[in-house]
Amino acid sequence: MHVRTRLPAAGAAALLAAATALSLPSPAHAANLLTNPGFESGLSGWFCTGNLGSAVSSPVRTGGKALAGAASASDNAKCTQTVAVQPNTTYTLSGWVRGSYVYLGVTGGASTWTPSAADWSKLSLSFTTGASQTSAQIYLNGWYGQGTYYADDVSLDGPGGGPVDGQAPTVPGGLRSTGKSSSTVALAWTASTDNVGVTGYDVYRGGTHVATVTGTTATVSGLSPSTAYTFTVKARDAAGNTSGASNAVTVTTDPGGGGGTGFKQAAPYFYNGWGNPPSPTTVMNATGVKWFTMAFILSSGGCNPAWDGQRPLAGGVDQSTVNAVRAAGGDIVPSIGGWQGNKLGPNCATAADLAGAYQKVIDAYGLKAIDVDIENTDEFENTAVQDKILGALKIVKQNNPGLRTILTFGTATTGPTYYGNRLIEQSKALGADVDVFTIMPFDFGNASTDMYASTVSAAEGLKAKLRSTFGWDDATAYAHLGISGMNGVSDTQEVTTVQNWTGIRDWANAHHIARLAFWSVNRDRPCPGGGLQESCSGIAQNDWQFTKITAGFTG
Repeated sequence: MHVRTRLPAAGAAALLAAATALSLPSPAHAANLLTNPGFESGLSGWFCTGNLGSAVSSPVRTGGKALAGAASASDNAKCTQTVAVQPNTTYTLSGWVRGSYVYLGVTGGASTWTPSAADWSKLSLSFTTGASQTSAQIYLNGWYGQGTYYADDVSLDGPGGGPVDGQAPTVPGGLRSTGKSSSTVALAWTASTDNVGVTGYDVYRGGTHVATVTGTTATVSGLSPSTAYTFTVKARDAAGNTSGASNAVTVTTDPGGGGGTGFKQAAPYFYNGWGNPPSPTTVMNATGVKWFTMAFILSSGGCNPAWDGQRPLAGGVDQSTVNAVRAAGGDIVPSIGGWQGNKLGPNCATAADLAGAYQKVIDAYGLKAIDVDIENTDEFENTAVQDKILGALKIVKQNNPGLRTILTFGTATTGPTYYGNRLIEQSKALGADVDVFTIMPFDFGNASTDMYASTVSAAEGLKAKLRSTFGWDDATAYAHLGISGMNGVSDTQEVTTVQNWTGIRDWANAHHIARLAFWSVNRDRPCPGGGLQESCSGIAQNDWQFTKITAGFTG
């Protein structure tokens, strides 16, 4: 708002000339430029991400409808409308909202928000267009995991601009499937063109909008096994113009077990690096276990994988271990990473480079699965490395049909921590198509922790997070879940007894989870009262007792 004073005529003329020379913003004239500002015509004129917006009849502020934006853990339910505006002009944007963390703004410009509005509350702001700006995108959104927000009577006051871009993008071409699992389908297509520019692509499953992406690939999750789905894609520009639908592609998902990937693995850790490693075939013959998780693949310098960062992939004790396990009818999954050491994640420059390092390990042993044990501040609590690992896993899944990927990470007693939640959310956002999310429910920091109850609580928390992030039902979420415990005495003096582990195994079978492991076979020997040891559990038990219990995991 400009404050004006009364001037003599000559002074007024001089001021007018100066104002013209300075190109001051023009005053806005009250006129609501928005189409369907009260949502009485549904979402006409508006576009909402993730198919999460809807027009509801309650609660409303005026009229018969209002906007409901169902913000989820992975989508803030942003609803936008693009309007024509005049350059170098001041506009006033306002709207009535209710809910937790509701935002109102103009893309690339000013915004305002309220952290909590139990009843209808007005948000308002002013902004001035740029010297050559002819359109503005108005948005409303909630915040991740904060639930549904509501909006009504949105207004953009100011003079209208010229005609809004009315030309739609060309139709995306060559839609095809580039990969699938029992619960996901990966899609790719040829880019569209537009007179101004394509801003996004909307992916449809049948007639349902299931994803919005800015690139020319997408992975649709939350699907059922052995089910045929038909997909199309439409392009969209900044003015909201939408192309026609692409060619349709029909994909049948892979068979699954228990609503998930069909992948089940009982695989305790085996480590050649310390702890008087036993003969793997001796353990297999005594317990019936078929899989081992072999630790640890690290960096031998730069983006080069090696056992413990020292021992080569080919030849040596680790190659002999793999050969012996396979000769006895079993197999191994390598654990890449861990708590300490020089890891590949921070050392490989890009996701493609890291995928290349993983591929060297896959090729060395002809692997059916890989496990990335993501821990500590250099990987787990480093968001850039998290994303790099997820990008690498996406690449190796695409390049190795049938390969199973496992992520292993720490947890709180109630479920994933902040970084665990982010890892899961980014896995979906980046289309990493991870098969199993495995938590390590130990080292909670309290020696008196009930390890059975805490493990089950942590697993249930993980299941709930998988449900909310991917939209899965309970059976599917459990079938993408793994548990990797620590037998006997832990680093923080917790004690997982034989009885605890038996109960955890039985719970895992009853809920049909995907994977059960523990650290480690090297420690699966008795030394009652021995405390934390490399070659024994610190408690009274029989040799290989935890391994035998684990071998009874069938999922």
